[in-house]
Amino acid sequence: MENRSLVTIAEHSKEKILYLLEMAKQFEKNPNRKILDGKVVATLFFEPSTRTRLSFETAVNRLGGRIIGFSDAATTSSSKGESLKDTIMMVSNYADLIVMRHYLEGAARYASEVAPVPIINAGDGANQHPSQTMLDLYTIYQTQGTLENLNIFLVGDLKYGRTVHSLLMAMRHFNPTFHFIAPEELKMPEEYKIYCRQHGIKYIEHTDFTEETIGDADILYMTRVQRERFTDLMEYERVKDVYILRNKMLEHTRPNLRILHPLPRVNEIAYDVDSNEKAYYFQQARNGLFARQAIICDVLGITLDEIKE
Repeated sequence: MENRSLVTIAEHSKEKILYLLEMAKQFEKNPNRKILDGKVVATLFFEPSTRTRLSFETAVNRLGGRIIGFSDAATTSSSKGESLKDTIMMVSNYADLIVMRHYLEGAARYASEVAPVPIINAGDGANQHPSQTMLDLYTIYQTQGTLENLNIFLVGDLKYGRTVHSLLMAMRHFNPTFHFIAPEELKMPEEYKIYCRQHGIKYIEHTDFTEETIGDADILYMTRVQRERFTDLMEYERVKDVYILRNKMLEHTRPNLRILHPLPRVNEIAYDVDSNEKAYYFQQARNGLFARQAIICDVLGITLDEIKE
């Protein structure tokens, strides 16, 4: 039987990505449907989440499905020493689909190999975050009218930022030019730069974050320096405020520029940016509902033809 799990966006072809974006577009027209009537979705969040968990749960509720699960692993049998495999096998008895966030890289892949039901990776450590990538792609397409030939600037925590790792892989189909802006301690890992070279993805690395540096950006993708990923808190304190986007820096940027952020924000985007028409991160978060509705339907075998109005 075909495994319809979504573990990494790297497994999706260009055609599949465009198909899911079209499905998301249909859900934006009408997010309230009863196509999951009788379906149960389990959300297993071994790591804290607000936007991802709530948007997945909202997606299921608006499609007429039911939710079970947990948002705090401390309240589950894993706190008693139950293995991930046993948890997954047990929950599979009750649900048609499992949405899982885990602090260990590779946990989603492992879960997809042992589970008899599909797994959606809602983030595994610093590794991948494919559902975030689908909403990012949908937002980029929505704001630019295309995914092709864009200048995409990734700023901040490129070492631990799973959202930028997934986005990099997804954009390989669309001839982007990436600009990596990060301090030395948080620069893009070598494995992803190798991936870029292998797939002909152009990239330029910077350490400066100035108005001049970002002048050619179509998409400015800001990220939070993630305190929870650091083992050395002195290192975190040293880099947490290196890059702060301020409204004044946007005066001479391209008219089509849009600022994205996977959220939550700490202080890497000043609040005066929020009123700028180029700020798009809250609309981006809203798009999470439609993108995740598309993903849920796809892994459950519900087709675009079935949801088209």
